[in-house]
Amino acid sequence: MIFDWKSRIRDWKKDLFIHTQNRLTLQYSVLIMVFLMLFILIVYFLINTIISYQQKQELESIAFQQGNIIRNAIQDDAISARELDNLRANQESGTQFFYYVVRPNGQLLFGDEVIHPLQPQILQLLQGWVPQENDIRYATVDIHPHGHDRHRSIDLMMTGRALFQGDQLVGIFYIGKDISFYNQLIHQLLTTLVILGVLFLGIALLLSYFMSKRAMIPIRRSFNRQREFVADASHELRTPLSILNSSLDVLQMEEGEHLSDFSQKIMSNMKDEVKRMTHLVGNLLTLARSDSGSPHLQLERFDLVPSVEQLVQSTQTLANSKMLSLRLKAPSRLVIQGDHERIKQLLYILLDNAIKYTPDSGEVSLTLLVQAYEKQPALQIVVQDSGIGIPPEEQEHIFDRFYRVDKNRSRQMGGTGLGLAIAKWIVEAHHGTIQVASTLGKGSTFTIIMPVVDETA
Repeated sequence: MIFDWKSRIRDWKKDLFIHTQNRLTLQYSVLIMVFLMLFILIVYFLINTIISYQQKQELESIAFQQGNIIRNAIQDDAISARELDNLRANQESGTQFFYYVVRPNGQLLFGDEVIHPLQPQILQLLQGWVPQENDIRYATVDIHPHGHDRHRSIDLMMTGRALFQGDQLVGIFYIGKDISFYNQLIHQLLTTLVILGVLFLGIALLLSYFMSKRAMIPIRRSFNRQREFVADASHELRTPLSILNSSLDVLQMEEGEHLSDFSQKIMSNMKDEVKRMTHLVGNLLTLARSDSGSPHLQLERFDLVPSVEQLVQSTQTLANSKMLSLRLKAPSRLVIQGDHERIKQLLYILLDNAIKYTPDSGEVSLTLLVQAYEKQPALQIVVQDSGIGIPPEEQEHIFDRFYRVDKNRSRQMGGTGLGLAIAKWIVEAHHGTIQVASTLGKGSTFTIIMPVVDETA
């Protein structure tokens, strides 16, 4: 059987319960993922904000204290050795990475840094910057490796104070703090949160899967009981309906001449309704069997063309009654591998619908051809009519059971809304696809592709 693995995928997709269970699992998982992402973002930004605020406060406090010392020293035209020792002590304790006092023209008066080769880079970053109140800047300086040393960079948080003597700017005090450790800590925290989020998401997926599976158990049991009831009821109804139809035939043959016109009309209406009920019960039984999970197909190798020609001839009478042009386009021979009766039923459903919903003097065409489908030969069936068409918003529902676009018109024509549902089941049981393209008032085109062509023919 060709397309074996693809048919399994389609069968899996066709299982209503598995599809519903997967949708529930996906929805629960997406919801949990959204909450996890919100939790991770809130925790990350909260901790990042708190740490950043603490670092800013600490740097501002040092800048305020050291700035006052240097401002007083400038006013006294000298800075004591004790004050310089305090500046160096803060640097050695790690609370500051550098401090500089620079003239307005950019000339360095004095200062120091933890890593002396970085002084040109830092001064370049500070050039032209006159810090305002609570003015914070961030920058990164690179430490160029020597020999086998590993290249690394340092993240700096910088601020400063403008130094005035009277109203004249005489210098700028800059101070910077190494925040590389805190940045790394924040990045590691984010990485840890993401890893934990992925881990919990995996756990949530498993929990969602098992919970949705357990939730589907009573629904599956209820559906199975309903399906068995429909199948049993349909099967049991076939016998009394057959007896009732036969009894009406006997009654009409024996007493037909003695019945009044009114009674004969009632007899004829009863026979029509019995036939309609028999057809409906047969369709219900077919759909009940389709729900059982196994296709119930009797696969055989046969030439489709003679069966189609016979089918067109049998529907020609109905087409002639409406003065329709019924055309068949098919090759002289088309050998396929499939269920002969089901494929004939499929073609009858499509032709019957096309003839019913095409106004008088319209056109209906049936085309059979072989085309490449996923790199293998496949049967393409195209049924086209010039009928009333299907509204765009209705097209996605026409294959649903008991769905009818125009309920009053369908009831008058004897439709039950099950024909296209059965047609779709027959196509999918043969691992094919069915599509409809329709324009309101201009007609409809049903296209079926089934990988049933016998390559050995």
